[in-house]
Order: sequence, then structure tokens, then C-alpha cells
Amino acid sequence: MHRIIVLDNLAAPGLELLDAADGIGYEVQTGLQGDNLRQTLAGFDGAICRSGVQITAEALDGNRRLKAIVRAGVGTDNIDRTAATRSGIVVMNTPTGNTLSTAEHTFALMLALSRSIYPAYQSLVAGRWERKRFTGSELADKTIGIVGLGRIGQEVAKRASAFEMRIVGYDPFISSERASELGIELVGMVHDMLPQVDYLTVHTPLTPETRNLISTAQIAMLKRGARLINCARGGIYDESALAAGLRSGQLAGVALDVYPVEPCTDSPLFGLDGVLCTPHLGASTEEAQIQVAVEAAQLLIRFLTSGEIRHAVNVAALDPKTLTSLRGYLDVAYRLGLMMAQLHRGSSSTCRLTYRGEVVDKDTRLLSAAFCAGLIEEAMDGEVNIVNSELLLRERGVELAEESHSEKGAFSSSIVATIESDQSSSTLGGTIFGNDMPRLFRVEDFRLEAYLDGVLLLFHHRDVPGIVGAVGTVLGSHQVNIAQMAVGRADPGGEAVGVLNLDSTPSDVALQDLLAHPHITDAHVVRLPPAGQLPSWLLSTEH
Repeated sequence: MHRIIVLDNLAAPGLELLDAADGIGYEVQTGLQGDNLRQTLAGFDGAICRSGVQITAEALDGNRRLKAIVRAGVGTDNIDRTAATRSGIVVMNTPTGNTLSTAEHTFALMLALSRSIYPAYQSLVAGRWERKRFTGSELADKTIGIVGLGRIGQEVAKRASAFEMRIVGYDPFISSERASELGIELVGMVHDMLPQVDYLTVHTPLTPETRNLISTAQIAMLKRGARLINCARGGIYDESALAAGLRSGQLAGVALDVYPVEPCTDSPLFGLDGVLCTPHLGASTEEAQIQVAVEAAQLLIRFLTSGEIRHAVNVAALDPKTLTSLRGYLDVAYRLGLMMAQLHRGSSSTCRLTYRGEVVDKDTRLLSAAFCAGLIEEAMDGEVNIVNSELLLRERGVELAEESHSEKGAFSSSIVATIESDQSSSTLGGTIFGNDMPRLFRVEDFRLEAYLDGVLLLFHHRDVPGIVGAVGTVLGSHQVNIAQMAVGRADPGGEAVGVLNLDSTPSDVALQDLLAHPHITDAHVVRLPPAGQLPSWLLSTEH
């Protein structure tokens, strides 16, 4: 009989599923920590948790029995995924359970801001009747900006449409067709929507790119009197900048459900007029709690009884031997995806991968999934791997297509990735030297040979004398050392591209100095993992 430990309070329907499952026994033990938690986990095949327990590397140390941990919810920050992976423990989550509850909470906050619900009630409690003071604003015919159009963002868009709002959205991985279905006008960059919106809501993960996405400069771009809502992750909005915007009158309202550090009982926003804050209640509905409990129980039962893995956040549902034989190619595909995500601009509709040479005899489906994992990694709220990446991409309306050609080109094997949108397309090509040396051999229609690791600077330019020296001089003046250089051109004197491997990341000022050169048309910095550093879902196959 398989034994399951339930480490946090779980809604009754989830426990009832465990009761009814054949060959499954379970216990509920909450509040465990330290050595007590470690010893308890060692006696079970599976575990279900929420956010209360902290499953650290120490808690998993020496565990030879535990096979899977399921988080009844989305975030898995309380689970050491690296330690779980190295111990051969599958970590799964329930990403869909709180979708509707979070979308509804977003609208609850938006409506409460618009109609001054809370201060009007407080006025009544204080014995005042102030109808004129609390004249509100209708949502109909207003413009809402949605940053992040995954499951929750799309549900918010559906509700905004029902309220007869104009919807403007940004997400680099949603197709124009899917956006059109939802009545969303896509913009190329977040700042493009800011002057248009009356309401702004964010539904993205917190990453280095989204931290303080909305700060002083962005608030100045908004319509005067705009209202901002965040039910996603604390830190996407700069709270100090929000407070300043409220005091100046640039912002009419701010509603937050999430904070940079939680629990949060002190914020520069608390107590200000026009502020409505709740203690991370986005998923706190009876329905959401039941749904994540049921889904968590189902995931663990199916895994223990049939080996099925769904919603894994750290490992792939594949034979480790298969992954080992593909490791080098998977690394190339993953790095191409990471690079494409940083270079391609605008929405995407089709992702096409072309395989040539010996690699076509491998499982190219896995290679495509590895590319997708790199492509959307920073856009997702949670871990992305080759199990879930293609599904996540398709959910955003982006179609994935493959082509295979057995004849060899310039290399024994190659992978070429093309992302297409209504306005443009981007192409990158990669190969592998030896067993574990990823190389970039194509950028658009230009051929070259560059290392696919570390900090890269990619710049387009006219093929005229002195370009290489000028670039080196500019970077040198900013104390940036060039490790490798590759240049590709179509015709002498025509368009060309350069790819530099750098020892450090050039500053914005350095890039501006490069772009000041009359023959350099654009320059982009790309950050890739160091040589030999593999993603966690691939690293696990080394053991």
C-alpha cells in the first residue's frame, strides 16, 4: 500500500478522494518542522502540502522513499525543488485551481476602488451620510490594461468585456488570433499601453524583468486619475512610487492583494486615501480551496498508482536514459529558446523548428519542448520544463510546428528556430560541437559561429571598415572585455551582424554609445547560462 502524508490543512473533498482510492493510505500531520519533518517524510511515498510547511533540503536529506510532493496551489517556493530533483522526487502543483478566484478578486478590487466602497462604509460607521463625497466612476467604456495574458489574465479580459470595457493587453507569447477572440488590443511593449488605460492590472510572475515594472517613470506616463490593481506578485509595482503617485493626484486609486514580503503589516500605502489592500485573498474562496485539494489528491493518486506525471515543476515524465542521450541537443534547443525570448519583439503566432541531419533520428518532440521551455521560462509564474512548456505555449495561442530533413547541411546536426508574428519574424540556428559545446551558427539569414553561453551582445550594422574596432573601443571605454567575436554578412559592404561574447554586461550608456555609431542600426544584450550549466529538469538526469 502506498502511504501519503498530508502536511497542511486540506479541504475535505481532497481527503475523501484519498479515502476512496484503492491501495492508498494517508495521514494528516500539520505543523511539522525540523528533524521531526525529516523523519516523518522518510516514512511516506507521497506528500501533499500547501504553503504552511517548509520542505527544505534538510527535510529531504537522506530520504530514499518519498517519490512525489504535490503542492495544492500554484507557488512551490516553500519546497526546495533542487533538493527534491536531486533526490529523485517529483514536485507537482495545481496551476488552474485559483484561476477564477483570482480573476474575480481582481474585479472585486477594481469595482471597490471605482465606487469608493470601503471609505463610504467607514463614513457610515462614523455616523456620516456623505453621498456627494463618494461619487464613483463606471467601468463601462473605460480602458483596462492587462499585463500578462495567461489563464488568469484571459479570465480578467473576459470579465472586462462583460463590463463593456475596452481591453488593451501585453504578453509576448499570445497570438494575435487568440487576443482577437478575447477582444484584446495587443501592444508591443508595456509602456505603449500606459497613456491609454484607466485601469491597470498585472498577472505575471515576479522576475528580474517584472520587478518594479511600474515605478515613477511609468506612473508619469499614465493618464491622470488611473487606478492600479495587483493580485499577482508583490514587487511588480514599486510601492513607494505608488504612494507618491497617490499624493500627487496622478493616481486615483491603488488596490493590492500581494506584497514584496508577506505577511505584510506595514506598507507606505497603508492609510493613504484611494488605497484598498487585502491580505493575499486571491485564492481564498471555498471553491478554489476545494479545487486545488481535489486536483492535488488526483495528481498524487495517479502518480503512485500508474506513474502518470502532470504539472511537474522540476522533472520530466521520461526515461532518464532517453534524456541523457539527448542532453547536448536539449541544451542547444533550450539556449536557443532563451535567446529568442530576449530578441524577438511583439506578439507571436507561430513557432517553427527545423531539424536537419543526424538529430532527426532523435526524439525531436523533446527538443521542441526544450526550446519552448527556454522561450517562455521568464514569462511563466512557476517552473517550466519539457513536460509543460509546449502546453503553456499553445494556451497562449502560439502554434508549434516541426520540420525534419535527414540530409546534412554544414553540420552533422542543426536546429533552426523561427518565431513569426503579423509584423515580423526572427530566426536563430544552433548546433553542437563534440558532446557538450552549444554553438550559434545563424542569426536571421546571416551565417557565423558564436558561443551560446554567458553574456552576448548582438548588433546589426553596415559591413564597412572600422566597425569591429569601433565596437571594441566603445566597450573598452566602459570596462567591458570581449571574450569572443563572430561576424556574419550577406554581401561585402551590405548588411551584417556581429555577436560578441562578453565578460560582463554592458550598461545602457554603453549601448547608447554603440548606437550613436552611424553604421550600427541596433544592439541587444542576451544573457544565457554559463557554459556547462544545465536547467534543473535536465540536470536531474545526471544522477
